[in-house]
Amino acid sequence: MVLSAEDKANVKTVWSKIGGHRAEYGAEALGRMFESHPTTKTYFLHFDVSHGSAQVKTQGAKVTDALATAADNLDDQPGALSDLSDLHAHKLRVDPVNFKLLSHCLLVTLAAHLPSDFTPAVHASLDKFLASVSTVLTSKYR
Repeated sequence: MVLSAEDKANVKTVWSKIGGHRAEYGAEALGRMFESHPTTKTYFLHFDVSHGSAQVKTQGAKVTDALATAADNLDDQPGALSDLSDLHAHKLRVDPVNFKLLSHCLLVTLAAHLPSDFTPAVHASLDKFLASVSTVLTSKYR
């Protein structure tokens, strides 16, 4: 999915506003995913996935840190996320559907925390951005 200049500007603006809340928002989105889609917990059997657990917070921070890397490298996401793509495809073997589920939960989280910034145009840009990241992360499954 190709991001327009407007999409790129919207993504960068939102990620700059998230700032110090990245770990918090990532944990909330991950928690939403586990609660809304219980089958996603199967990849985290060795984790405490209860609401507010330290492991959900840690993994949530990793999610949003990876997305920040993607947002900082909008013109070369495959290069920036190559190691992460290898990890998910070859070691963790995460079901690619989970990326879409997490993307949706992250959009809900951002809309809840940034309501005045979450315009329809920003929503569309973030959706395209997250779809692009998902495509990169699942590219090595083939």
